[in-house]
Amino acid sequence: MLTCDVVVLGGGVVGTACAWRLAERGRSVVLVDPDPGEGASRAAAGMLAPVSELHHGEHDLLGLGLLAAEGFARYAAEAAAASGSPVAHRACGTLVVALDAGDRARLADVRRTQERLGLDVRALSGRECRRLEPLLDPAVSGGTLVPGDHQVDPRSLLRALRTAAGRRGVQVLPARGEVLRVGGRAVGVRLAGGGEVRAPLVVLATGARAQAHAPVRPVKGQVARLRMPEGEHVLQRTVRGVVRDRDVYLVPREDGELVVGATSEDRGFDETVTAGGVHDLLRDAQALVPAVAELELVEVLARSRPGSPDNLPLIGFGEVPGLLLAVGHHRNGVLLSGVTADAVADLADGVEVPPEVAACDPGRFGARAAAREEVGVR
Repeated sequence: MLTCDVVVLGGGVVGTACAWRLAERGRSVVLVDPDPGEGASRAAAGMLAPVSELHHGEHDLLGLGLLAAEGFARYAAEAAAASGSPVAHRACGTLVVALDAGDRARLADVRRTQERLGLDVRALSGRECRRLEPLLDPAVSGGTLVPGDHQVDPRSLLRALRTAAGRRGVQVLPARGEVLRVGGRAVGVRLAGGGEVRAPLVVLATGARAQAHAPVRPVKGQVARLRMPEGEHVLQRTVRGVVRDRDVYLVPREDGELVVGATSEDRGFDETVTAGGVHDLLRDAQALVPAVAELELVEVLARSRPGSPDNLPLIGFGEVPGLLLAVGHHRNGVLLSGVTADAVADLADGVEVPPEVAACDPGRFGARAAAREEVGVR
């Protein structure tokens, strides 16, 4: 049996960031995950897009996303400095485009909401869109430029976080585990096959697999990775599109990778790559950027994003004393990983979190038994 100050269950970008921040504050931390970084984080495109991702009625999520986006460059730089490993963060902006009149009307409706909220968005004609991205299809009829929505390569971020956490003494156990409760309180993690990690505080960051402790659900997403010819980038910035009322995104990396995604399927924990899903992705991407058809197909993945009932994550103490939730980030796990890690470390210290984070309190889904009980790791 191992003992520590905090055990983090879940080794994706959120869990690893939490482990690092907690260790930075002097705690002994053990992170438990059977295959760290191979869940939803592995397939993430890394769009840092609180404005582009805006949906009607999700004002709390917008506030949280803007807070995260404001501090993301600093967070990425800290992870890079702490690890000695570069983080591929690009402040490139996002161009959202539409093909036909119906898609353009939908885009204009969203833009009116963005403008009403005082967000930095700029309406563009089809010609102006092609001036920014010459390889867009001539059929592109209009768009919205979102200068503040950037991108990061999640795999580079996760590598940096993992190294930074290791340098701070975080021990990683590659094993399956479940929350261990004694007398109704979380006291650690029980490992599959035997063994325990005991700690006065358990941080749950298992994404969609946290269903036993939080109202989260798996939302399947399929993503394709393409390779652009060396020195010939087909896009200079992230392009999101509405194609016949379907969303698609194309995220170009400086190293020549092009990530294409946007499927969203309520199919439980089904991580099967389907011919139809990949066909739809590539067809819609090609409708926006015909040159996509000539690129090398490098990888296709399917993973389960962790959705919540209101699309806002759950960050805070739940109904089980000693259990701190960091789950339900859905489409925004990479963007929100830094602000979530800071919040988890603050909550463990008994420090008040910003109002944007307080809105993510798990108590919004029901009464809690001991929300802020002393966890013994000041």
